[in-house]
Amino acid sequence: MDKLLKVGIVCYPTFGGSGVVATELGLGLAKKGHQIHFITYRQPARLNTFQQNIYYHEVSGEDYPLFEYSPYDTALASKLVDVVKYENLDLLHVHYAIPHAAVAYMVKKILLAEGGKYIPVITTLHGTDITLVGTNKAFAPVVAFSINKSDGVTAVSEYLKKVTHERFDISNEIVAIPNFIDFERFTKKNKDHFKKAIAPDGERILAHVSNFRKVKRVDDVIKVFEKVYKKIPCKLLMIGDGPERQKAEELCRKIGLCEEVRFLGKQDAVEELLAVADLFILPSSSESFGLAALEAMACQVPVISSNIGGIPEVNIHGKTGYLSPLGDVEDMAKNAISLLEDEEKLETFRKNALEQAMKFHIDKILPMYENYYKKVMESSVYVNS
Repeated sequence: MDKLLKVGIVCYPTFGGSGVVATELGLGLAKKGHQIHFITYRQPARLNTFQQNIYYHEVSGEDYPLFEYSPYDTALASKLVDVVKYENLDLLHVHYAIPHAAVAYMVKKILLAEGGKYIPVITTLHGTDITLVGTNKAFAPVVAFSINKSDGVTAVSEYLKKVTHERFDISNEIVAIPNFIDFERFTKKNKDHFKKAIAPDGERILAHVSNFRKVKRVDDVIKVFEKVYKKIPCKLLMIGDGPERQKAEELCRKIGLCEEVRFLGKQDAVEELLAVADLFILPSSSESFGLAALEAMACQVPVISSNIGGIPEVNIHGKTGYLSPLGDVEDMAKNAISLLEDEEKLETFRKNALEQAMKFHIDKILPMYENYYKKVMESSVYVNS
C-alpha cells in the first residue's frame, strides 16, 4: 500500500501464538515504514530491543478497594482512547476477541461521543478465543457481538474461519490470513558445538515447544520419545513452561528417562534450539494453526504431529512430516523412527519442510495485511448502532 499508517496493536504480551504473531506483525510493518503502537499491560515477549517506528504504551491496572479484581478492560479502554486521540492513529488491530475486540468497540463509541473521530477496528482470531473461551456460555454472546461489530475480521487459518462460522452467528466476512515466519530469525544455523553439548555421542535430538497447557498433550511427547528411545539413541528438548510441566517431569522420572530429557523452560532464542533438532513433536488436541511447527520447519526440522485443527494446512503428511490421529502415540513413534532411521529420507523431509515454510514467509504475508488494512479503511462507514 502507498500510505504509511499509524496502527495500534492490542495483544496479550505472552509467549503464546497470538502474542508472538501480533508482535512479529508489528515489527514487520515498522520495518516497512508504518508507525506501530503496542498497547498492553506488559512489554510483549519478542519486543526486547529498540526498533525504529515502534512505540509501546503500558496499560497500568490499579487496585481499588471496591473491586475484587482489577478492572483491566476499563483501564485498557481508557488507554486506547488516549493513544488513538493523541497519537492520531489510523487503525486499531486487536488480537484475540476477548476482551480486546469488545474493548475496541467501546473505544469507538467513546471517541465518537467525544469528538466524532471514527477509528476502524480489525480483529484477528487466533484460536482459543473461539475454540475454548468462545464456547463458554458466559462469554459467547460477547464474542459474537465483538466480531460482528468489528470493521474487519481475520482468522489465522481456513480451519479457524470455518469453526467460527459453525459456532457463532457471524454476519461479518472473515478473511483467512495465515501466520508467518521471519526468515531473518528462523533459519537453520550451524550450531554443531551446541549439538555436541546436548548429544555428545551423536544421538538424534527431538524437540517440543509449547506453553505446556493440557491441549498441548506434553505427556504424549514423553510417551512418543520413550518409544523412539527404545529403538534409536536420542535426546529430547522440552522448551517452554506451564501447568503441565510438573506432570511431564514426574512421568520422565517414572519411566527412568530423566537423563535423556531436558526441560529448558521459556526461551527467547528458540531458533537456536531448533537448529540442532532432528524432529519436532506436536501432539496437540487443539491447534488453530500450529505456529510452533512452522517455526521448526523454517529451521528444516520435519514435524510429527496430530492431524487436528489447522495443523494439516502447515504440516503436509508424507512430505514435511507425518500426521497421526489424536493420542495415537504408537503411530507418531513409528513415523518418527521411520525418519530417524533413514538419513536420505530425513534429508528430503528437511528440504520439503523448508520449502513449505517459505510459503508463509513474512514478505508474502505482510502485503496481505497491508491490503486488508487499506480495504477496511476505505469501506469503513460509521453506523450509529
